[in-house]
Amino acid sequence: MQDQNRGIIGNIAVKPIAFAVAFAALFLLAVGFLNAVDALPDPSNTPASSDAPEAQVSTISQASKVSGTELPTRVVAASVGIDQKVVNPSSTDVDALDQDLLSGTVRYPTSAKLNENGTVLIFGHSSYLPIVHNQAYKEFDGIQNLKDGDTVSVYSATTEYRYSVTKVEVANADEDVIELPKDGKYLTLVTCDSFTKKTDRFVVTAKFVGAYQLASN
Repeated sequence: MQDQNRGIIGNIAVKPIAFAVAFAALFLLAVGFLNAVDALPDPSNTPASSDAPEAQVSTISQASKVSGTELPTRVVAASVGIDQKVVNPSSTDVDALDQDLLSGTVRYPTSAKLNENGTVLIFGHSSYLPIVHNQAYKEFDGIQNLKDGDTVSVYSATTEYRYSVTKVEVANADEDVIELPKDGKYLTLVTCDSFTKKTDRFVVTAKFVGAYQLASN
């Protein structure tokens, strides 16, 4: 059988032009038949890439093409059903931050901004109680189900900043320190019951992979 396979491959190698011509002829005949019975796909109905967000985007190959730093307005982790607005307080007062968490996820004021070297740190509540009246307490529900390589998108008013998950872990607020590297662009998502409570938290770390300009309407 091996000799027979080598003979077939050898025949193709010896007569590449004849093989290519025969293949092209068969391909053209197939296309002609499909066209005759109106079975070719309509290019206008080709679906858009599933990786694109709801708003149309155009790829920016180099992050440096985005000028200046920006504040986040929305965080999306589609693989676990997270889509939340981001609040940007200026105070680090814990009572004020707890109040801000009731209206959205919160970017910690002293953490990096978008398109800035460092780590963008975003906190959000999570709760698995059967009845939760304020849905802000469920902002980061499911964050622990993110996997390495999953995409998390953080939006500014004009741009999508896309990150790839590198680590998901449980951190103890009394014992563990959340690392915030500054030698590149990173994103860290943290669940918490309160800025003042010492409870275990899920921590998601992700690295920056690209920026995408949102299409103007």
